[in-house]
Amino acid sequence: MGSSLTAVRTSATASPARPRSWGILGGTFDPVHHAHLAIAEQTRETLGLEGVLFVPAAIPVHKPGRPITPVTHRVAMLERAIADNAAFRLSRIEVERPGPSYTVDTLELLHRDAREGRAPFHGAGEGHPRGPDPFVFILSMEALAGFLAWREPQRVLQLTRLAVVPRPGYRAIGPSWVAERLPGQEDRVTFLDGPELGHSASTIRRLAAAGRSVRYLVPDAVARYIAEHRPYGSPGSGEAIKEADPT
Repeated sequence: MGSSLTAVRTSATASPARPRSWGILGGTFDPVHHAHLAIAEQTRETLGLEGVLFVPAAIPVHKPGRPITPVTHRVAMLERAIADNAAFRLSRIEVERPGPSYTVDTLELLHRDAREGRAPFHGAGEGHPRGPDPFVFILSMEALAGFLAWREPQRVLQLTRLAVVPRPGYRAIGPSWVAERLPGQEDRVTFLDGPELGHSASTIRRLAAAGRSVRYLVPDAVARYIAEHRPYGSPGSGEAIKEADPT
């Protein structure tokens, strides 16, 4: 499945997170699977983050035209997946906000909530995010390849540092890519050594729709939820699921 995440790359663009920073892992989580959790946990450990905030998208702007499972199911599965890790939290900030989920808008709101001590950070105690860099946004190399097409990418880099995890097929993306396309921002991007996991949410949806086991692909609590609530249809329903989708 790939190597474990053991160290930050020793390049000019790589530096550990500052104390009391929180990681942010956004996505469709349709469904959440072990790769999401491994990426979050290993990034938290490697960068010394206080915790990781999972932010499910209500209307993902990068997946137009693809049917999305109702957000109530996706949130319920995510809640169950992270329940046993005290360093993981769930934010409904994009779910409760109308319209498409743009990262820059989410970061603005998370900064506001952190300053004002609002959920999910109230009660965080000593782990409350603060300082000049309270957040580290976790994304794949594939997502970084399209970063310049995001809404206000320069503002995103002002609001957060980026922690980039590997993705098969994107080996050419690294510090030189950042230096060429984001000159002067190299210290805002950290490349991690792993984990490089090949889990595909679309494969999991197909298996679930066909009534096949998804055990060992998703946490047991998520597998039980899928079996009980059938968010991907009953076996033989012929649900149409499009291209492979890692999130």
